[in-house]
Amino acid sequence: MDQDPSHKPRPAPLPQGYRQGIIGSATVLLGFSLALFRFWSFEAPGEWTLRSILAAATMVLAVAMQIVALGRSLRLQDDDPAEYRRTVFWLTSSVVVMLVGLLFATVILAHTPEAK
Repeated sequence: MDQDPSHKPRPAPLPQGYRQGIIGSATVLLGFSLALFRFWSFEAPGEWTLRSILAAATMVLAVAMQIVALGRSLRLQDDDPAEYRRTVFWLTSSVVVMLVGLLFATVILAHTPEAK
């Protein structure tokens, strides 16, 4: 029996525990990010400046990306390895964006007179 060349073999499903791992990671990271954003927005000393707004906007972008990654990880389609890789990319990218926002916030806070 000849196989249809347009029929692609179905990729192997993700190993057990991968989806649970990314869901847990995204949830923990989202909790940390929201706590950091709360501190930066409401508790940190100093006045709002263009630089501090930029740091806050970077953190908001990272939180939005984490929510997208969490939403993607909860979909049934995320059992497909290609979809799972995109979800991991979203989560990893959100970590990089959050680290940039954290770096901005650290530099800005270090130059705040009230913080010294």
